Amino acid sequence: MKAVVLDTDDRLHLTDLDEPTPGPGQVAIAVAYAGIQYGDVLVRNGHFDLPRPFVPGFEAAGRIIAVGDGVDQARIGEQVTALTSAGAYAEVVLASAELAFEATGIDPRIAAGFGWATPTAYDLINTVARVQPGEHVLIHAAAGGVGTLAAQFARAAGAGAVVGVAGDTDRAGYAARFGFDQVLVREEFPDALGGRQFDAILDPIGGPTRHANLERLAPHGRLAVYGNIATFEPVQVSANDLLMQGKSLLTYNSNLLSQTHPGRLADSARRALRLVADGRIHIDITAEYEPADLDTAIQRLANGATRGRSILRVAPVAG
Repeated sequence: MKAVVLDTDDRLHLTDLDEPTPGPGQVAIAVAYAGIQYGDVLVRNGHFDLPRPFVPGFEAAGRIIAVGDGVDQARIGEQVTALTSAGAYAEVVLASAELAFEATGIDPRIAAGFGWATPTAYDLINTVARVQPGEHVLIHAAAGGVGTLAAQFARAAGAGAVVGVAGDTDRAGYAARFGFDQVLVREEFPDALGGRQFDAILDPIGGPTRHANLERLAPHGRLAVYGNIATFEPVQVSANDLLMQGKSLLTYNSNLLSQTHPGRLADSARRALRLVADGRIHIDITAEYEPADLDTAIQRLANGATRGRSILRVAPVAG
């Protein structure tokens, strides 16, 4: 089979590999499209200790062609969207059967864009920050895959106001299409908010922004942390100060959740997928790449030039 491999030279190469065979609890998926996400940037830049050569790709849409022990044979032929630990940038990928979700009737491009971003956005709003009707929500990286989805999930949860923060005016204009009441440019945060406070804030940025977010939390507000785009430097927070104001700092790691409590992640993913299938949540596919152009796609993501979701077309177009 054809696969894109990240080799010891830190470059991506299209090569031939043996087709993998599913083990116990796994399914093999003939990949039509794969989602491109920020984890690809982190892997390429060496933030994860992974053996090279390595086939990246963490989200796939396609058809189940084989199952391992313990998996219902009736699933063969099922159209799915899957969260994978690796290997989606190949013609066939293995995935946990528990994290391969039926996607019959959903455009495979949308199914690929569903990826980790959609259940992450769902969980940040519904199971981490636990946004309640009427509450005010602030979302950083508002033009990104998670940000545009989180705004929609916040609306679905009944949020009274949803404010975003984006990197520049172009990104702010793009984000405004997804249910935000207001989108600030990064340089305007936090001064443009005046004394405004929020019940829930989503923070993938880190550094000084994290401190500014804590200051913007209302009493009993929740800061949901799920990344460190700006810096990996640790942020020191006083638990005593949080306690006195009833504020909470919560973290979310979907990759860890998939390993420790995959059933929880699967439940959230299925709930989110139903909302996508019903048309209540829109996944915006803004770019489609060929395998030979994957490095360009990942670099654009690293540079912040990507809006919404990008996908890789793996299977040739029929006809």
